[in-house]
Amino acid sequence: MLSTRRSLVGLATGLLLLAGATTARASTELTVYTALEADQLKAYQTAFEKAHPDVKIRWVRDSTGIVTAKLLAEKANPQADVVMGLAATSLMLLDKEGLLLPYAPKGLEKVNPKLRDRADPPKWVGMDVYASALCVNAVEAGKRGLRIPARWADLTDPAYRGQIVMPNPASSGTGFLMVSAWLQMMGEEKAWAFMDALHQNIAAYTHSGSKPCRQAGAGEYTIGLSFEYRANKTKKDGAPIDIVLPEEGLGWEMEATGILKTTKKLEAAKKLADWAVSEEANRLYAQNFAIVALPGIASRLEHVKGDVEAMLIANDFAWAAANRERILAEWSKRYDAKSEPRS
Repeated sequence: MLSTRRSLVGLATGLLLLAGATTARASTELTVYTALEADQLKAYQTAFEKAHPDVKIRWVRDSTGIVTAKLLAEKANPQADVVMGLAATSLMLLDKEGLLLPYAPKGLEKVNPKLRDRADPPKWVGMDVYASALCVNAVEAGKRGLRIPARWADLTDPAYRGQIVMPNPASSGTGFLMVSAWLQMMGEEKAWAFMDALHQNIAAYTHSGSKPCRQAGAGEYTIGLSFEYRANKTKKDGAPIDIVLPEEGLGWEMEATGILKTTKKLEAAKKLADWAVSEEANRLYAQNFAIVALPGIASRLEHVKGDVEAMLIANDFAWAAANRERILAEWSKRYDAKSEPRS
């Protein structure tokens, strides 16, 4: 009897030690700052944690401008281990401040060279491309006798007064890529004149790149300036919108991944950076975006008509990053009065 009791105690102790070892292996928690869409996070996290059950992701999510400002404010004492799904221009700013770790993830050689940092090893690597798009509520346009716009220039028509919503470029990466594209396409003088005229028709500037499309889809406004993923998803969910890719060309950005130089969880951070360039990850990105980092994987979004890649402007990311502060200061001085209150 005593021998049996000792055996049971030994077995229980062994199981507790095994459970403790398993817990220890699964105890690495990565703090990941992101501007990824909330409805994308679960799929990415589930796939990564299935591949790496010893690492858990703790997301800290907000709009691009807010995440960027948070990272810069925490420069003296960074809280994040990894940045994933943030605009490449934001990662360039972080790199300029010396916050990013040079790291070449496994499989880097397969990544489209246009979608990664040129440094060797790179400080950041792209995931996907998102491009500007108009969400136009066809029902509301019909009620109001408004034509469906085809060009950026059409948005200055006084007939649209009070019927357009757009993301604030200081808080939204989608807003910034539009403003940056207009400045590059038109030249600064003409671009600011265009934005002055557009401002007359703007009902509000939101702090989210998705919100204008959702608002147009719900009939709150007729036109929402947004991006193609959210436009496709909104139409797929049944909203009566037409998705317009303006003829003059599309502003665009890359979502990218980088490791903070100060992370104390480097091996786990490298695992996430490696996974972020994997074929599995790119196939998940391709469910949301027409262009991803690995060539040959993405396909057309079902409700977005036209060749998104062919319509992308020749985007000078280095110029956009270098001039970001100046551009946002000028934009805020001119237009911030119509921004929604920050929640």
